[in-house]
Amino acid sequence: MGDKSIHILTVDDDAEYVDVIKHQLHSFQNKRFDLTWVNDGEKALEQLRSQTNIDLVLMDYFLPDTNGVELTKRISEEKIAVPIILLTSNKDFRIAIEAMKYGVEDYLVKEEIVDTILPRTIINVLDRSQLSEKITAAEKEKLLAQKKTEAIQELVVTMCHEFNNPLAAIKISTDILLRQKVSPEAQELLAKLNRNISLLEKQIVRLRDANAAKASSS
Repeated sequence: MGDKSIHILTVDDDAEYVDVIKHQLHSFQNKRFDLTWVNDGEKALEQLRSQTNIDLVLMDYFLPDTNGVELTKRISEEKIAVPIILLTSNKDFRIAIEAMKYGVEDYLVKEEIVDTILPRTIINVLDRSQLSEKITAAEKEKLLAQKKTEAIQELVVTMCHEFNNPLAAIKISTDILLRQKVSPEAQELLAKLNRNISLLEKQIVRLRDANAAKASSS
């Protein structure tokens, strides 16, 4: 994250615990944590819709108007891409499993958050999220490159086909004309045309074979 502040949206209706969070994030490895606090799900959604600089959501499971899993589902349904850490007061791993189905990155029990566990977890989640984004971007770029290659290969096949037919027709016509009684100058021109057509046909074959080899290796 460098020297940039880490913007955290804290969703919790317990003001005293929010103070604990602020204390735990006050100073850690020269990281700066900028906290925005809301106490219910609707306010959290309003913040996420309007603020584009939120790096992570720190969310309590028990909220006045909803719970952490339902809120995570709504965030996912609204296509808001932000890593989420769920906080709860008990070790109900069924909640953790359900939450992670909807994109929760990590799950912490409040009573077990001591020393540097919370800031370390936040930084680890953000690092994983950034890595995932880079992998997704690389895969997308690879897919686009593959589609572009396939389009070029298809164009080459079409081009070769479109060239072959008229070239074959021209060659047949020149052969017919060469068997006719024409002037020596015309015969020379027709013979030269035939030679050039043969060269073009060879180049088309080379292009087609190279394209086929590239297609089979990709």
